[in-house]
Amino acid sequence: MKKIAMAALVLAFAVGVQAQALRTPAPSTTQYIKQDFGLGTIELSYSRPSAKGRVVMGDLVPYGKVWRTGANQATTITFSDDVKIGGKDVKAGKYGLLSIPDAKEWTLIITKDLNVTSPAAYNEANDVVRVKAPVMMANMKAETFTMQFQAITNNSCELHLRWESVMVALPISTDVDGKVMAQINQIMTGDSKPYFAAASYYYEPKKPWTWLPKPKTTTT
Repeated sequence: MKKIAMAALVLAFAVGVQAQALRTPAPSTTQYIKQDFGLGTIELSYSRPSAKGRVVMGDLVPYGKVWRTGANQATTITFSDDVKIGGKDVKAGKYGLLSIPDAKEWTLIITKDLNVTSPAAYNEANDVVRVKAPVMMANMKAETFTMQFQAITNNSCELHLRWESVMVALPISTDVDGKVMAQINQIMTGDSKPYFAAASYYYEPKKPWTWLPKPKTTTT
């Protein structure tokens, strides 16, 4: 009897170990994006749910309620440099990205809170900035919720959010020219002056050429 009990215990333990080692695909996979932007980077972490035949906007994602802008864990966005969103300065750092979807426009929220996964956990007092984003209808449907950086220039980019036929955009900008100008002004005081690199950058029209050496004035 003892041998039978011991064998059953060993079998149960073996089954338990196998169960613990079992891995299955996540229903909503996590995506990490790192985008070079200006003189720094933007990093985005979010989970990507799929429609799977369900009605998404106004149903799976209710209108007028705070959405974690993804599935599973909270969505986060990290800026290595200061940026400007919705006309407001946003300091370098890690933030939560929330949204309030509606039929004609979304409210996109940058929050100090990194752990909002439900409307009940949301605290408006932690908002850093809110942006109204009009809904645009895409030509092709997106089965899986997708975020990506588009329209990237030296000073600006857009974070596009897409699901089904709906797309909204979050404009982000940064003061690249001011930072490069500060570098040039500092470097130009030294012995080795990067004239070619500076001139190449400021070849674009309407760039301030204040880094050029000022002509010496003489008095008579």
